Amino acid sequence: MLRTAGWIGAAMMLAALAGCDDFQNAPPRQPAPAAAPAPGAAAPPSGTATQTPAPTVITPPPPDAVIAAAAAMPSAPASSTAAGQAIEAAAPGVGGRAHARAGVAQPLLVRVQVLLGRAHFSPGAIDGREGSNLKRAVDAWRAAHGLPDGGIDAALLNALTAQDGAPVTRDYEITADDVKGPFLGVVPTDLRALAKLDRVGYATPREALAEKFHMSETLLAALNPGADFGAAGTRLVVVQADAPPLPPVARLEVDKSAEQVRALDAAGKLLAAFPATVGSTERPAPAGEWAVKSVTRNPDYLYDPSRLTWGPRQAGKLTIPPGPNNPVGAVWIALTAETYGIHGAPDPTQVGKTASHGCVRLTNWDAVALSQAISKGAPVDFVGVERRA
Repeated sequence: MLRTAGWIGAAMMLAALAGCDDFQNAPPRQPAPAAAPAPGAAAPPSGTATQTPAPTVITPPPPDAVIAAAAAMPSAPASSTAAGQAIEAAAPGVGGRAHARAGVAQPLLVRVQVLLGRAHFSPGAIDGREGSNLKRAVDAWRAAHGLPDGGIDAALLNALTAQDGAPVTRDYEITADDVKGPFLGVVPTDLRALAKLDRVGYATPREALAEKFHMSETLLAALNPGADFGAAGTRLVVVQADAPPLPPVARLEVDKSAEQVRALDAAGKLLAAFPATVGSTERPAPAGEWAVKSVTRNPDYLYDPSRLTWGPRQAGKLTIPPGPNNPVGAVWIALTAETYGIHGAPDPTQVGKTASHGCVRLTNWDAVALSQAISKGAPVDFVGVERRA
């Protein structure tokens, strides 16, 4: 049962807000035959969608073939490349701690990020760099497994590999499906331009491949210098980021201060921790306790100026079609707080780094994993305060 204080606190907050990242439910769009693309660019598929009532529970496959393929991929041998072998062999250096130069991908950090992600303590986009998302994932994993504070040290790596000894890299050959698109070239940022698309797909094959393996595009390019990401048959070194399904999640904690979503089982055990963008000081997220109302995969996004306080208000209502670069990403987990939800994000590298319009943004792959483990009615408790304007 929801606490009365939670209902009252969030209701008062909603009275001061025009709303959050709103959307409308619609079935996935069925692409029609596309016109021949212009040289160097690909046209998105055409199609239509019919608005349907909000579902009470939805359990179709994951929303995007790119994400689904990574989730189903079996463990493969470690990469045979020098870059892959360096990651597999990486261990804490002097003093048992990781020493990484700012802005430079480090093999040890790649290894630790992959292991944490597979343990459901997500570092966000795997980039091999130090940052707040990695630090929070490390801290959460250590606390959940009885390790004292210590950052990335030998004790952490030994405990992670004792739990998961599978390789963290693999060799991968780009397939025809990886490059068939259509790709947008440049994803519009203006909602009016997005509304004219039939699907808000990936900009490039490189972006699609990076998301498939939960990597930043920068790391993917750094590990594969000179690679043609748009050519089937190109061989790459990538990380093996696919994780086993989450056990059933009984409760969520959304920590505004820590910019983290924590998933707990019925006994209160911490099952997972995800970096999150949670509201802002100008447009805060709800307060108190709410609950999961429904789950929608491949959602449309509805911009309604009568309910929102930002965006191109003069354009009126705009419907943004589904796709991984849709403003709410691959999944919408609606909350009982009207217009608020937990959802995916078009740019995984910005999760936990920016503010939102009141909702809770996760990477697309973390949102997919959570959506498959959460049920209607699960409590969602908002704690802490927003840190970003």
